[in-house]
Amino acid sequence: MIIGDATPISRPARPGRPELRPPRDMPKRRNFGSRAGRIALLHALAHIELNAIDLAWDIIVRFAESATPHEFCDDWVGVAAEEAEHFALLADRLGALGSAYGELPAHDGLWEAAAATSHDLLARLAVVPLVLEARGLDVTPEMMLRLERMGDAESVAVLCRIYEDEIGHVAVGARWFERLCHERGLDAQTAFYERVRHYFKGVLKPPFNREARSLAGLPAGYYEPLAEASL
Repeated sequence: MIIGDATPISRPARPGRPELRPPRDMPKRRNFGSRAGRIALLHALAHIELNAIDLAWDIIVRFAESATPHEFCDDWVGVAAEEAEHFALLADRLGALGSAYGELPAHDGLWEAAAATSHDLLARLAVVPLVLEARGLDVTPEMMLRLERMGDAESVAVLCRIYEDEIGHVAVGARWFERLCHERGLDAQTAFYERVRHYFKGVLKPPFNREARSLAGLPAGYYEPLAEASL
């Protein structure tokens, strides 16, 4: 297949389960201290990773053209492969806890973000890797600490692997966002502000994991002004 010759689809194929609900109708997250609470956490993360696989492939199918550098496709194929590994690790851990992906409801918020940015590659990069995935860098260390206190070393190991890989995924998004802005003669921070304000319906919430974000090449000047503006 020639790069740029694929036809994107409106939404990816999905298994019959889990039941998809609007975010407002999702049950509140249970306490990590219980087995049910850990299952709910891992199920939510597995759903995120399943969507992340599709998002990585979608960015290639939807936005790659004949003139697109091959390294763009290589980067996102690599991201998709790692997201698939993450999903498999979480599914295995759910199985070890006596559950399975699909046994709890989930929401469709990530794919809604994809649909909203389906016509603008810079918007997709700004919202998905640089806002949504970067948020994972903020919250995952605390999840790992809480699971460690519960004595769940196996789940901690899975989240540690995901966390380390996600730094690289955010880095891929940041690198291509800045490269495309440079090629189009755009100021990257201004382009980021404009697209996040227009396409991201939530708010950027501190505290931020500045160390992990910096390792990913995401400067504080991108996200801190937006967080301050929402206070």
